[in-house]
Amino acid sequence: MAESPTTSGMTRKILVLFLIGLLAYVYQAITPPPPKICGSPGGNPITAPRIKLSDGRHLAYKEQGVSKNEAKYKIVFIHGFDSCRHDVVIATTLSHDVIESLGIYIVSIDRPGYGESDPHPQRTPKSLALDIEELADQLELGSKFYVVGFSMGGQVVWGCLKYIPHRLAGAALLTPVVNYWWPSFPSNLSTKSYYDQLLPDQWTLRVAHYLPWLTYWWNTQKYFPSSSVAAHSPGIFKTQDMQLGPRFDGSQEKYRAQIRQQGEFESLHRDTNIGFGTWEFDPMDLKNPFDKNEGSVHLWQGDEDGLVPVILQRYIAQKLPWIQYHEIKGGGHLFPYADGMGDKLIKTFLLGEKFEV
Repeated sequence: MAESPTTSGMTRKILVLFLIGLLAYVYQAITPPPPKICGSPGGNPITAPRIKLSDGRHLAYKEQGVSKNEAKYKIVFIHGFDSCRHDVVIATTLSHDVIESLGIYIVSIDRPGYGESDPHPQRTPKSLALDIEELADQLELGSKFYVVGFSMGGQVVWGCLKYIPHRLAGAALLTPVVNYWWPSFPSNLSTKSYYDQLLPDQWTLRVAHYLPWLTYWWNTQKYFPSSSVAAHSPGIFKTQDMQLGPRFDGSQEKYRAQIRQQGEFESLHRDTNIGFGTWEFDPMDLKNPFDKNEGSVHLWQGDEDGLVPVILQRYIAQKLPWIQYHEIKGGGHLFPYADGMGDKLIKTFLLGEKFEV
């Protein structure tokens, strides 16, 4: 029996409504909510000092050490993933005596979208380096300053070496996160390192690199496990990190709620997209910014880091011999939290003393 025109028309309407409903569901699932910008209606209050950048965004910061007017060494510190301006690992184990005797001033920032710094939807490795230059100018740090980046903050130091090398007195990378898609990495090394990660992290980074518009959905869906790093899974840590983990967690306890307060997309998710996306430069093409020995670049890496593969850091050190590479035997990702480590790092970085554990 032939389908009547009325029935056929009703079927088409039902299919159209179903498709519209499906598309609406998909759009809602992949679209992150707007950020809760600090100081705006619905956002948390502003408690930190901030500068206003040239594009109208605000960058929150925190100062410690001696006053910048008395300081001999002025350091800009850049925090890692899922952290904020309070997470200054070099200061955690840096003694008051060393700060005072050397005249050390440290200013740390909330990277865009974290803490109380405004989100930056167009953020790139270049834009944050230029933000740091603006910060230095507005705080009157002088023509040159030092930069130190920990973990994901180490990627920012690569950006500073690329885009503002003329402003740097020195640079330090503490177990800097690598991007497996930097083109200079030999495929055998990057592939092995990539697959040495936990499976949820492999998929999280694959989505961030190839399908960044799906990052919000991937990290919020309940069907498959997503980032074990964002979840602080114990499986990502090895021996030393298991020991130092409580110290790291304890240091964050007072301000943990501030880290993601503007929303996880503009902090964690965008961080992942940029850190593991396609960069506009390859760090291994960089030239020595201190070819007249007027400064130095240091890279520290633990050989038992469960988050950042040591074999890729060794390759970077081989490719860029002007970097002073320090490999810590038995060291994990949290090695800067070890007792006395702050003093050792700073004395090597600023004074050129031999680094010994």
